Amino acid sequence: MKREYDLVIIGRGAAAFSAAIKASEITSGQASIAMVGFGHLGGTCVNVGCVPSKYLIEASKMLFDQRNPRYPGIAPVAAEPNLKDLMGSLRDAVEGEREAKYEDVIRQYDNIDIVEGKATFKDGNEISVSGNAHNIRGYNFIIATGSSTTVPDIEGLGEAAYLTSDNIWDLDDVPGRLAVVGGGAIGLELGQAFSRLGSEVHVVEALPSILPQAEPEISTRLMESLAKEGIEFIMKARVLRVSTGKVIDIVTAEGRKELKVDAILMATGRAPNVSGLNLEAAGVKYSRKGIWVDSNMRTSNPRIYAAGDVVDQRLMLETLAAREGVIAATNIYEHANQSVNMMAVPWAVFTEPQLASVGFTEKEFTNANGGCSCRSLDLKSVPKARILREEDGLFKIVVDPRNDRIVGVHALSPYAAELIMEGVCAIQHGLTINDVLMSSHVFPTVSEGIKLTAQSFIRDISKMSCCME
Repeated sequence: MKREYDLVIIGRGAAAFSAAIKASEITSGQASIAMVGFGHLGGTCVNVGCVPSKYLIEASKMLFDQRNPRYPGIAPVAAEPNLKDLMGSLRDAVEGEREAKYEDVIRQYDNIDIVEGKATFKDGNEISVSGNAHNIRGYNFIIATGSSTTVPDIEGLGEAAYLTSDNIWDLDDVPGRLAVVGGGAIGLELGQAFSRLGSEVHVVEALPSILPQAEPEISTRLMESLAKEGIEFIMKARVLRVSTGKVIDIVTAEGRKELKVDAILMATGRAPNVSGLNLEAAGVKYSRKGIWVDSNMRTSNPRIYAAGDVVDQRLMLETLAAREGVIAATNIYEHANQSVNMMAVPWAVFTEPQLASVGFTEKEFTNANGGCSCRSLDLKSVPKARILREEDGLFKIVVDPRNDRIVGVHALSPYAAELIMEGVCAIQHGLTINDVLMSSHVFPTVSEGIKLTAQSFIRDISKMSCCME
Protein backbone atom coordinates (compact mmCIF):
# COMPACT_ATOMS: atom_id res chain seq x y z
CA MET A 1 0.00 0.00 0.00
CA LYS A 2 1.29 3.43 -0.97
CA ARG A 3 1.09 6.49 1.22
CA GLU A 4 0.27 8.87 -1.64
CA TYR A 5 -2.28 8.42 -4.44
CA ASP A 6 -3.49 10.38 -7.43
CA LEU A 7 -7.08 9.64 -6.33
CA VAL A 8 -8.43 8.52 -2.97
CA ILE A 9 -12.01 7.22 -2.98
CA ILE A 10 -13.70 6.86 0.39
CA GLY A 11 -16.33 4.13 0.08
CA ARG A 12 -16.71 0.84 -1.72
CA GLY A 13 -20.22 0.79 -3.19
CA ALA A 14 -21.68 1.68 -6.59
CA ALA A 15 -20.39 5.26 -6.72
CA ALA A 16 -16.91 4.26 -5.54
CA PHE A 17 -16.51 1.40 -8.00
CA SER A 18 -17.82 3.43 -10.92
CA ALA A 19 -15.47 6.29 -10.10
CA ALA A 20 -12.44 4.01 -9.73
CA ILE A 21 -13.11 2.16 -12.98
CA LYS A 22 -13.79 5.36 -14.93
CA ALA A 23 -10.64 7.04 -13.59
CA SER A 24 -8.65 3.95 -14.58
CA GLU A 25 -10.14 3.98 -18.10
CA ILE A 26 -9.46 7.68 -18.63
CA THR A 27 -5.85 7.39 -17.49
CA SER A 28 -5.22 4.00 -19.19
CA GLY A 29 -4.52 2.51 -15.77
CA GLN A 30 -1.83 5.07 -14.92
CA ALA A 31 -3.66 6.80 -12.05
CA SER A 32 -2.83 5.38 -8.64
CA ILE A 33 -6.12 4.91 -6.79
CA ALA A 34 -6.95 3.94 -3.23
CA MET A 35 -10.46 2.74 -2.36
CA VAL A 36 -10.89 3.06 1.41
CA GLY A 37 -13.71 1.44 3.34
CA PHE A 38 -14.99 -1.43 5.45
CA GLY A 39 -17.64 -4.13 5.24
CA HIS A 40 -18.52 -6.19 2.18
CA LEU A 41 -17.46 -4.83 -1.21
CA GLY A 42 -20.32 -3.48 -3.27
CA GLY A 43 -22.09 -1.43 -0.62
CA THR A 44 -25.83 -1.43 0.05
CA CYS A 45 -27.27 -2.44 -3.31
CA VAL A 46 -25.74 -5.83 -3.86
CA ASN A 47 -25.49 -6.85 -0.19
CA VAL A 48 -28.66 -5.70 1.58
CA GLY A 49 -30.59 -3.63 -0.99
CA CYS A 50 -31.60 -4.15 -4.60
CA VAL A 51 -30.29 -7.68 -5.14
CA PRO A 52 -31.72 -9.50 -2.08
CA SER A 53 -34.99 -7.55 -2.06
CA LYS A 54 -35.75 -8.26 -5.72
CA TYR A 55 -34.82 -11.91 -5.23
CA LEU A 56 -37.32 -12.18 -2.38
CA ILE A 57 -39.96 -10.23 -4.32
CA GLU A 58 -39.71 -12.57 -7.32
CA ALA A 59 -39.84 -15.67 -5.11
CA SER A 60 -42.91 -14.41 -3.26
CA LYS A 61 -44.57 -13.53 -6.58
CA MET A 62 -44.11 -17.10 -7.81
CA LEU A 63 -45.72 -18.43 -4.63
CA PHE A 64 -48.58 -15.92 -4.87
CA ASP A 65 -49.28 -16.81 -8.51
CA GLN A 66 -49.34 -20.52 -7.66
CA ARG A 67 -51.93 -19.88 -4.97
CA ASN A 68 -53.88 -17.32 -7.02
CA PRO A 69 -53.85 -18.22 -10.74
CA ARG A 70 -55.24 -15.45 -12.95
CA TYR A 71 -56.88 -17.57 -15.61
CA PRO A 72 -59.94 -19.82 -15.54
CA GLY A 73 -59.05 -23.47 -16.03
CA ILE A 74 -55.83 -23.28 -14.00
CA ALA A 75 -56.25 -24.67 -10.49
CA PRO A 76 -54.52 -23.08 -7.48
CA VAL A 77 -51.63 -24.93 -5.83
CA ALA A 78 -51.52 -25.03 -2.03
CA ALA A 79 -47.80 -24.28 -1.85
CA GLU A 80 -46.03 -23.39 1.40
CA PRO A 81 -42.67 -21.60 1.61
CA ASN A 82 -39.58 -22.92 3.37
CA LEU A 83 -38.07 -19.58 4.34
CA LYS A 84 -34.86 -21.07 5.67
CA ASP A 85 -34.06 -22.65 2.30
CA LEU A 86 -35.28 -19.58 0.40
CA MET A 87 -33.12 -17.22 2.44
CA GLY A 88 -30.17 -19.56 2.04
CA SER A 89 -30.50 -19.39 -1.72
CA LEU A 90 -30.93 -15.61 -1.48
CA ARG A 91 -27.68 -15.26 0.44
CA ASP A 92 -25.94 -17.48 -2.12
CA ALA A 93 -27.24 -15.24 -4.91
CA VAL A 94 -25.98 -12.13 -3.12
CA GLU A 95 -22.57 -13.69 -2.60
CA GLY A 96 -22.42 -14.71 -6.25
CA GLU A 97 -23.27 -11.21 -7.48
CA ARG A 98 -20.80 -9.61 -5.11
CA GLU A 99 -18.03 -11.94 -6.20
CA ALA A 100 -18.75 -11.64 -9.94
CA LYS A 101 -19.39 -7.89 -10.19
CA TYR A 102 -17.18 -6.46 -7.43
CA GLU A 103 -14.52 -8.79 -6.04
CA ASP A 104 -13.52 -10.36 -9.37
CA VAL A 105 -13.79 -7.03 -11.19
CA ILE A 106 -11.53 -5.05 -8.88
CA ARG A 107 -8.78 -7.71 -9.09
CA GLN A 108 -8.37 -6.81 -12.76
CA TYR A 109 -7.15 -3.29 -11.90
CA ASP A 110 -3.56 -3.33 -10.72
CA ASN A 111 -3.62 0.42 -10.13
CA ILE A 112 -6.41 0.23 -7.53
CA ASP A 113 -5.55 -0.61 -3.91
CA ILE A 114 -8.32 -1.73 -1.54
CA VAL A 115 -7.63 -0.25 1.90
CA GLU A 116 -9.59 -1.69 4.84
CA GLY A 117 -10.74 0.68 7.55
CA LYS A 118 -12.73 3.80 8.36
CA ALA A 119 -11.38 7.03 6.87
CA THR A 120 -11.10 10.31 8.76
CA PHE A 121 -9.86 13.55 7.20
CA LYS A 122 -6.85 15.11 8.84
CA ASP A 123 -6.99 18.06 6.42
CA GLY A 124 -7.96 18.61 2.79
CA ASN A 125 -5.08 16.45 1.51
CA GLU A 126 -4.76 13.60 3.99
CA ILE A 127 -6.81 10.94 5.77
CA SER A 128 -6.11 8.52 8.57
CA VAL A 129 -7.53 4.99 8.28
CA SER A 130 -8.46 2.95 11.33
CA GLY A 131 -6.19 -0.04 11.74
CA ASN A 132 -3.47 1.43 9.50
CA ALA A 133 -0.21 2.81 10.84
CA HIS A 134 0.28 5.32 8.04
CA ASN A 135 -1.94 8.14 6.83
CA ILE A 136 -2.89 8.37 3.16
CA ARG A 137 -2.44 11.51 1.09
CA GLY A 138 -4.34 12.18 -2.10
CA TYR A 139 -4.14 14.70 -4.89
CA ASN A 140 -7.90 14.34 -5.42
CA PHE A 141 -10.65 12.76 -3.29
CA ILE A 142 -14.11 11.38 -3.96
CA ILE A 143 -16.36 10.77 -0.96
CA ALA A 144 -18.76 7.91 -1.71
CA THR A 145 -19.66 6.54 1.71
CA GLY A 146 -23.33 5.94 0.92
CA SER A 147 -26.15 5.87 3.46
CA SER A 148 -27.42 3.79 6.38
CA THR A 149 -30.81 2.85 7.75
CA THR A 150 -32.26 5.26 10.28
CA VAL A 151 -34.46 4.24 13.19
CA PRO A 152 -36.30 6.77 15.36
CA ASP A 153 -35.89 6.73 19.12
CA ILE A 154 -38.96 4.80 20.28
CA GLU A 155 -39.41 3.62 23.85
CA GLY A 156 -38.91 -0.13 24.12
CA LEU A 157 -37.94 -0.64 20.49
CA GLY A 158 -34.34 -1.54 21.27
CA GLU A 159 -35.46 -4.45 23.47
CA ALA A 160 -37.84 -5.75 20.79
CA ALA A 161 -35.16 -7.19 18.45
CA TYR A 162 -36.54 -5.22 15.52
CA LEU A 163 -35.62 -5.83 11.89
CA THR A 164 -34.29 -3.46 9.24
CA SER A 165 -33.44 -3.91 5.58
CA ASP A 166 -29.91 -4.76 6.80
CA ASN A 167 -30.78 -7.87 8.84
CA ILE A 168 -34.17 -9.11 7.61
CA TRP A 169 -32.25 -11.48 5.31
CA ASP A 170 -31.25 -13.52 8.37
CA LEU A 171 -34.83 -14.68 9.06
CA ASP A 172 -35.46 -18.43 8.94
CA ASP A 173 -39.22 -18.37 9.55
CA VAL A 174 -42.07 -16.29 8.14
CA PRO A 175 -43.41 -14.00 10.88
CA GLY A 176 -47.05 -14.70 11.67
CA ARG A 177 -47.85 -11.01 12.14
CA LEU A 178 -45.45 -8.38 10.81
CA ALA A 179 -45.56 -4.65 11.53
CA VAL A 180 -43.85 -2.51 8.89
CA VAL A 181 -43.13 0.98 10.20
CA GLY A 182 -42.78 3.22 7.14
CA GLY A 183 -44.73 3.41 3.89
CA GLY A 184 -41.83 4.12 1.54
CA ALA A 185 -40.37 1.90 -1.16
CA ILE A 186 -38.49 -0.45 1.20
CA GLY A 187 -41.45 -0.94 3.51
CA LEU A 188 -43.90 -1.58 0.69
CA GLU A 189 -41.66 -3.96 -1.25
CA LEU A 190 -40.75 -6.09 1.76
CA GLY A 191 -44.24 -5.78 3.22
CA GLN A 192 -45.87 -7.21 0.10
CA ALA A 193 -43.20 -9.91 -0.22
CA PHE A 194 -43.80 -11.17 3.32
CA SER A 195 -47.56 -10.84 2.92
CA ARG A 196 -47.32 -13.17 -0.08
CA LEU A 197 -45.10 -15.54 1.89
CA GLY A 198 -47.79 -15.80 4.54
CA SER A 199 -47.38 -12.96 7.05
CA GLU A 200 -50.27 -10.82 8.22
CA VAL A 201 -48.80 -7.40 7.41
CA HIS A 202 -49.66 -4.06 9.00
CA VAL A 203 -48.03 -0.91 7.57
CA VAL A 204 -47.77 2.04 9.96
CA GLU A 205 -47.16 5.37 8.20
CA ALA A 206 -46.93 8.85 9.75
CA LEU A 207 -48.05 10.68 6.60
CA PRO A 208 -51.56 10.62 5.07
CA SER A 209 -50.29 8.74 2.01
CA ILE A 210 -47.66 6.21 1.04
CA LEU A 211 -44.85 7.28 -1.30
CA PRO A 212 -45.47 11.05 -0.96
CA GLN A 213 -43.02 11.79 -3.79
CA ALA A 214 -45.28 9.98 -6.28
CA GLU A 215 -48.33 11.31 -8.09
CA PRO A 216 -51.13 11.19 -5.46
CA GLU A 217 -53.56 9.23 -7.64
CA ILE A 218 -50.88 6.65 -8.37
CA SER A 219 -49.80 6.16 -4.75
CA THR A 220 -53.47 5.91 -3.73
CA ARG A 221 -54.14 3.30 -6.40
CA LEU A 222 -51.11 1.29 -5.28
CA MET A 223 -52.25 1.36 -1.66
CA GLU A 224 -55.70 0.15 -2.73
CA SER A 225 -54.14 -2.67 -4.71
CA LEU A 226 -51.96 -3.79 -1.80
CA ALA A 227 -54.93 -3.59 0.55
CA LYS A 228 -56.82 -6.00 -1.73
CA GLU A 229 -54.09 -8.54 -1.02
CA GLY A 230 -54.74 -8.20 2.71
CA ILE A 231 -52.18 -5.63 3.84
CA GLU A 232 -53.55 -3.27 6.48
CA PHE A 233 -52.53 0.40 6.29
CA ILE A 234 -52.57 2.52 9.44
CA MET A 235 -52.11 6.05 8.15
CA LYS A 236 -51.33 9.32 9.92
CA ALA A 237 -50.00 7.19 12.75
CA ARG A 238 -47.04 7.38 15.11
CA VAL A 239 -45.50 4.60 17.18
CA LEU A 240 -45.32 5.75 20.82
CA ARG A 241 -43.70 2.70 22.38
CA VAL A 242 -43.11 -1.00 22.06
CA SER A 243 -43.99 -3.11 25.09
CA THR A 244 -42.92 -6.59 26.14
CA GLY A 245 -44.10 -9.21 23.70
CA LYS A 246 -43.85 -6.85 20.72
CA VAL A 247 -47.04 -4.94 21.52
CA ILE A 248 -46.92 -1.67 19.58
CA ASP A 249 -48.70 1.37 21.01
CA ILE A 250 -49.80 3.58 18.10
CA VAL A 251 -51.36 7.05 18.06
CA THR A 252 -53.66 7.64 15.08
CA ALA A 253 -56.08 10.35 13.98
CA GLU A 254 -58.87 8.18 15.41
CA GLY A 255 -57.13 7.63 18.74
CA ARG A 256 -54.85 5.03 20.33
CA LYS A 257 -54.37 1.56 18.88
CA GLU A 258 -52.47 -1.48 20.11
CA LEU A 259 -50.95 -3.95 17.69
CA LYS A 260 -49.42 -7.25 18.84
CA VAL A 261 -47.01 -8.69 16.30
CA ASP A 262 -44.31 -11.33 15.95
CA ALA A 263 -41.81 -9.09 14.18
CA ILE A 264 -41.24 -5.38 13.55
CA LEU A 265 -39.59 -4.10 10.37
CA MET A 266 -38.35 -0.54 10.72
CA ALA A 267 -38.40 0.99 7.23
CA THR A 268 -38.22 4.62 8.29
CA GLY A 269 -35.62 5.87 5.83
CA ARG A 270 -31.90 6.22 5.25
CA ALA A 271 -29.37 8.91 6.17
CA PRO A 272 -26.06 9.90 4.51
CA ASN A 273 -22.93 8.42 6.07
CA VAL A 274 -21.12 11.60 7.10
CA SER A 275 -20.44 10.81 10.73
CA GLY A 276 -16.78 10.33 11.66
CA LEU A 277 -15.35 11.68 8.40
CA ASN A 278 -14.28 14.94 10.10
CA LEU A 279 -15.39 16.90 7.04
CA GLU A 280 -14.76 20.18 8.85
CA ALA A 281 -11.02 19.52 8.73
CA ALA A 282 -11.25 19.09 4.96
CA GLY A 283 -13.31 22.24 4.41
CA VAL A 284 -16.30 20.24 3.12
CA LYS A 285 -19.75 21.67 3.79
CA TYR A 286 -22.49 19.26 4.82
CA SER A 287 -25.68 18.90 6.84
CA ARG A 288 -27.74 15.99 8.16
CA LYS A 289 -29.13 15.75 4.60
CA GLY A 290 -25.69 15.05 3.18
CA ILE A 291 -22.70 16.71 1.56
CA TRP A 292 -23.23 19.82 -0.52
CA VAL A 293 -21.96 19.58 -4.10
CA ASP A 294 -22.23 21.78 -7.17
CA SER A 295 -23.60 20.55 -10.48
CA ASN A 296 -20.23 18.90 -11.28
CA MET A 297 -20.20 16.87 -8.02
CA ARG A 298 -17.50 19.14 -6.54
CA THR A 299 -17.74 19.92 -2.82
CA SER A 300 -16.84 23.23 -1.17
CA ASN A 301 -13.23 22.01 -1.32
CA PRO A 302 -12.41 22.05 -5.07
CA ARG A 303 -10.12 19.02 -4.77
CA ILE A 304 -12.76 16.89 -3.08
CA TYR A 305 -15.80 15.50 -4.90
CA ALA A 306 -18.75 13.49 -3.56
CA ALA A 307 -21.12 11.02 -5.22
CA GLY A 308 -24.05 8.79 -4.36
CA ASP A 309 -26.25 8.59 -1.28
CA VAL A 310 -23.86 10.69 0.82
CA VAL A 311 -24.76 13.73 -1.32
CA ASP A 312 -27.55 16.13 -0.32
CA GLN A 313 -30.04 15.33 -3.12
CA ARG A 314 -33.64 14.24 -3.61
CA LEU A 315 -32.99 10.64 -4.67
CA MET A 316 -30.99 7.76 -3.21
CA LEU A 317 -30.52 5.27 -6.04
CA GLU A 318 -27.80 2.79 -6.97
CA THR A 319 -27.91 3.81 -10.62
CA LEU A 320 -27.71 7.51 -9.75
CA ALA A 321 -24.74 6.82 -7.46
CA ALA A 322 -22.96 4.99 -10.28
CA ARG A 323 -23.62 7.83 -12.73
CA GLU A 324 -22.37 10.41 -10.25
CA GLY A 325 -19.21 8.39 -9.60
CA VAL A 326 -18.48 8.38 -13.33
CA ILE A 327 -19.17 12.11 -13.60
CA ALA A 328 -16.93 12.94 -10.63
CA ALA A 329 -14.02 10.95 -12.09
CA THR A 330 -14.56 12.42 -15.56
CA ASN A 331 -14.63 15.97 -14.25
CA ILE A 332 -11.47 15.40 -12.21
CA TYR A 333 -9.42 13.99 -15.06
CA GLU A 334 -10.94 15.61 -18.14
CA HIS A 335 -12.26 18.89 -16.67
CA ALA A 336 -15.43 18.08 -18.59
CA ASN A 337 -17.98 19.96 -16.43
CA GLN A 338 -20.41 17.05 -16.75
CA SER A 339 -23.55 17.06 -14.60
CA VAL A 340 -26.66 15.01 -13.88
CA ASN A 341 -30.09 16.03 -15.14
CA MET A 342 -32.00 15.00 -12.03
CA MET A 343 -35.34 15.38 -13.80
CA ALA A 344 -34.30 12.60 -16.19
CA VAL A 345 -33.38 10.14 -13.43
CA PRO A 346 -36.03 7.41 -13.07
CA TRP A 347 -37.00 5.66 -9.85
CA ALA A 348 -39.18 2.65 -9.23
CA VAL A 349 -40.89 0.62 -6.52
CA PHE A 350 -40.89 -3.12 -7.19
CA THR A 351 -44.26 -3.94 -5.72
CA GLU A 352 -46.86 -5.63 -7.88
CA PRO A 353 -48.03 -3.63 -9.71
CA GLN A 354 -44.74 -1.79 -10.08
CA LEU A 355 -44.58 1.98 -9.71
CA ALA A 356 -42.10 3.94 -11.81
CA SER A 357 -41.60 7.65 -12.29
CA VAL A 358 -39.37 10.16 -14.01
CA GLY A 359 -39.47 13.94 -14.18
CA PHE A 360 -41.95 16.39 -12.71
CA THR A 361 -45.20 15.49 -11.03
CA GLU A 362 -48.20 17.65 -11.92
CA LYS A 363 -47.91 19.56 -8.64
CA GLU A 364 -44.16 20.14 -8.99
CA PHE A 365 -44.40 21.51 -12.52
CA THR A 366 -47.46 23.65 -11.72
CA ASN A 367 -45.77 25.16 -8.67
CA ALA A 368 -42.64 25.95 -10.69
CA ASN A 369 -44.29 27.18 -13.89
CA GLY A 370 -47.85 28.20 -13.06
CA GLY A 371 -49.58 25.33 -14.84
CA CYS A 372 -49.21 22.18 -16.90
CA SER A 373 -51.07 19.96 -19.31
CA CYS A 374 -51.66 16.43 -17.96
CA ARG A 375 -53.49 13.28 -18.98
CA SER A 376 -54.06 10.01 -17.13
CA LEU A 377 -55.09 6.60 -18.44
CA ASP A 378 -56.41 3.59 -16.54
CA LEU A 379 -54.39 0.41 -17.03
CA LYS A 380 -57.55 -1.43 -18.04
CA SER A 381 -57.55 0.64 -21.26
CA VAL A 382 -54.37 -1.18 -22.37
CA PRO A 383 -55.08 -4.41 -24.32
CA LYS A 384 -52.00 -6.24 -22.97
CA ALA A 385 -53.12 -5.51 -19.42
CA ARG A 386 -56.48 -7.10 -20.15
CA ILE A 387 -54.67 -10.12 -21.61
CA LEU A 388 -52.59 -10.32 -18.43
CA ARG A 389 -55.82 -9.95 -16.42
CA GLU A 390 -54.16 -7.07 -14.58
CA GLU A 391 -56.25 -3.93 -14.28
CA ASP A 392 -54.93 -2.22 -11.13
CA GLY A 393 -52.84 0.60 -12.54
CA LEU A 394 -52.53 3.99 -14.13
CA PHE A 395 -50.40 5.95 -16.60
CA LYS A 396 -49.85 9.72 -16.42
CA ILE A 397 -47.93 12.14 -18.63
CA VAL A 398 -47.09 15.73 -17.64
CA VAL A 399 -46.50 18.19 -20.51
CA ASP A 400 -45.24 21.77 -20.67
CA PRO A 401 -48.14 23.58 -22.38
CA ARG A 402 -45.79 26.23 -23.78
CA ASN A 403 -44.03 23.83 -26.14
CA ASP A 404 -45.75 20.41 -25.71
CA ARG A 405 -42.55 18.89 -24.35
CA ILE A 406 -42.91 15.92 -22.03
CA VAL A 407 -41.62 16.78 -18.56
CA GLY A 408 -42.96 13.87 -16.51
CA VAL A 409 -43.99 10.25 -17.04
CA HIS A 410 -45.50 8.10 -14.28
CA ALA A 411 -46.73 4.52 -14.36
CA LEU A 412 -48.36 1.99 -12.08
CA SER A 413 -48.45 -1.23 -14.05
CA PRO A 414 -46.78 -4.55 -14.72
CA TYR A 415 -43.22 -3.96 -15.96
CA ALA A 416 -43.38 -0.25 -15.09
CA ALA A 417 -39.70 -0.28 -14.07
CA GLU A 418 -38.82 -1.53 -17.57
CA LEU A 419 -41.03 0.74 -19.66
CA ILE A 420 -40.23 3.96 -17.76
CA MET A 421 -37.11 4.28 -19.92
CA GLU A 422 -39.33 5.60 -22.70
CA GLY A 423 -40.15 8.49 -20.40
CA VAL A 424 -36.47 8.96 -19.57
CA CYS A 425 -35.57 9.23 -23.26
CA ALA A 426 -38.45 11.64 -23.89
CA ILE A 427 -37.33 14.00 -21.13
CA GLN A 428 -33.61 13.61 -21.81
CA HIS A 429 -34.02 14.55 -25.48
CA GLY A 430 -36.80 17.13 -25.15
CA LEU A 431 -39.42 15.09 -27.01
CA THR A 432 -42.96 16.32 -27.45
CA ILE A 433 -46.28 14.52 -27.30
CA ASN A 434 -46.29 14.50 -31.09
CA ASP A 435 -42.93 12.67 -31.12
CA VAL A 436 -44.54 9.86 -29.10
CA LEU A 437 -47.61 9.87 -31.35
CA MET A 438 -45.39 9.48 -34.41
CA SER A 439 -43.64 6.42 -32.91
CA SER A 440 -45.23 3.03 -33.47
CA HIS A 441 -45.32 0.77 -30.42
CA VAL A 442 -45.28 -3.02 -30.40
CA PHE A 443 -48.71 -4.58 -29.93
CA PRO A 444 -49.66 -5.97 -27.50
CA THR A 445 -47.36 -4.57 -24.81
CA VAL A 446 -47.89 -2.82 -21.51
CA SER A 447 -45.66 0.01 -22.76
CA GLU A 448 -48.41 0.80 -25.25
CA GLY A 449 -50.00 2.53 -22.26
CA ILE A 450 -47.60 5.43 -22.78
CA LYS A 451 -48.65 5.76 -26.42
CA LEU A 452 -52.34 5.59 -25.47
CA THR A 453 -51.86 8.23 -22.78
CA ALA A 454 -50.19 10.46 -25.36
CA GLN A 455 -53.12 9.88 -27.73
CA SER A 456 -55.54 10.97 -25.01
CA PHE A 457 -54.11 14.50 -25.40
CA ILE A 458 -55.66 14.73 -28.88
CA ARG A 459 -58.69 12.38 -28.89
CA ASP A 460 -61.14 10.31 -26.88
CA ILE A 461 -59.40 6.92 -26.81
CA SER A 462 -62.71 5.14 -26.13
CA LYS A 463 -63.56 5.96 -29.76
CA MET A 464 -60.33 4.45 -31.13
CA SER A 465 -59.96 1.09 -32.79
CA CYS A 466 -57.13 -1.20 -31.69
CA CYS A 467 -53.68 0.07 -32.78
CA MET A 468 -55.18 3.33 -34.02
CA GLU A 469 -52.39 5.73 -35.01
